[in-house]
Amino acid sequence: MNNQEIVQKLWNECNVLRDDGVSYQDYITELTYILFLKMSKEQGEEEDIPEKYRWNNLVSKEGLELKNFYRQLLLDLGNPEIVKSERINAIYANASTAIDEPANLEKIIKDIDELDWFSARNEGLGSLYEGLMEKNASEVKSGAGQYFTPRVLINMMVKMTEPKIGDRCNDPAAGTFGFMVAADEYLKDKTDEYFDLSSEERDFQVHEAFSGMELVQTTHRLAMMNQYLHGMDGRLDQGDSLSANGKWMKNLDIVLTNPPFGTKKGGERATRDDLTYETSNKQLNFLEVIYNSLKKDGKARAAVVVPDNVLFADGVGEEIRKDLMNKCNLHTILRLPTGIFYAQGVQTNVLFFTRGTEDKDNTKNVWIYDMRHQMRSFGKRNPLNDKDFEEFEKLYCVDDRSKRKQTWDEEKNPNGRWREFSIDEIKKRPNTSLDISWMSDEEKHEDKSLKEILSDMNEKSKAISEAIAELNKALEGIDDED
Repeated sequence: MNNQEIVQKLWNECNVLRDDGVSYQDYITELTYILFLKMSKEQGEEEDIPEKYRWNNLVSKEGLELKNFYRQLLLDLGNPEIVKSERINAIYANASTAIDEPANLEKIIKDIDELDWFSARNEGLGSLYEGLMEKNASEVKSGAGQYFTPRVLINMMVKMTEPKIGDRCNDPAAGTFGFMVAADEYLKDKTDEYFDLSSEERDFQVHEAFSGMELVQTTHRLAMMNQYLHGMDGRLDQGDSLSANGKWMKNLDIVLTNPPFGTKKGGERATRDDLTYETSNKQLNFLEVIYNSLKKDGKARAAVVVPDNVLFADGVGEEIRKDLMNKCNLHTILRLPTGIFYAQGVQTNVLFFTRGTEDKDNTKNVWIYDMRHQMRSFGKRNPLNDKDFEEFEKLYCVDDRSKRKQTWDEEKNPNGRWREFSIDEIKKRPNTSLDISWMSDEEKHEDKSLKEILSDMNEKSKAISEAIAELNKALEGIDDED
């Protein structure tokens, strides 16, 4: 039995719980509580778990005794006075069970115990757990897609930023820690699982190379579990990166992230005191945090997923874009197709930039690759795959960027996907906008469904609403001064 089959068997258990009122999100959380105990046993790492709460003792219980025992287990493992492990405390913080029927709980625990764990260990317990999270994200009803970035996209971004041994890598909007796990796996593939490294280098990779912060406690729980199962033990805080709690993320070599979209609740601004530009737009806040967190050595780099409005927002949005292009070399923008995230209609891009040694005039030219227009349809049944990025990756990695120019010609090949824009051309655009497109889907326009058209309209309407909110906030400040 391979991991994919195990994932499907585990996921089928949620059918048992539907009549018990357990949601998809509750189910993956419940599985995390139980799987941590089982996987700790499989890896021979139960020393930090009180003996009475170890797997063999849990699986021996039945009926009402099991239910009561399990509820107490959840309380105690999250209590730092009882368990002296920060990881275990984080995974079980404020834990409670949504399973009310003892027979359902017993079935899940015993079914998990009977799975083919020999095969699972061979394929990797971390990949099994990520498979579960991906399954959860693909279920529209679960709503989990908001924090799960497609692994194909993550792997491409990691490959293009080329992490090196000794780099300090970070994700300030960690989600389930997928970017850092992928970066860790990328480096393990190049170093024989770190066996090619010295003991000091291995220790750095395990404990210091990868870090992050996640706001939502339930998601942080999944991230801690994901990190543990991949043999990683870096700093992974639960909290708000846009508050003073996130100021420790500085002097980084690499940032890889997909920050949350939208505005902060109530329109309040980020509370960090080290941001030059204030806005309630979360993705603009995160962008400012990210490029300021990079080491000023001319090599520190980032790949960041942002929605379209970051490219064209006026006011403070324009100021942040200018600041980014001054402090960093914003060398590449990848315009992603719609339909690759589980929230339909979301239009996104990946910004690739490198921090300069000085804070002025670092961006000379911006290359844009249009992967949005004249592409195949994407969705749950037609997901993004590695082949979709082949052309982009091939020309992104070449040293001679002039080869990109051969892919676009205004007369001979006006729909070439690569196109270069000088900083002078960009500065002449309204709002210094980076929302640049030269391709179109006119020949495919008639194929657009009403739902797709409405999604496009809703996205543009949302951007306008956010801009109006920013202006109203600014006007309130002016009125207060008067």
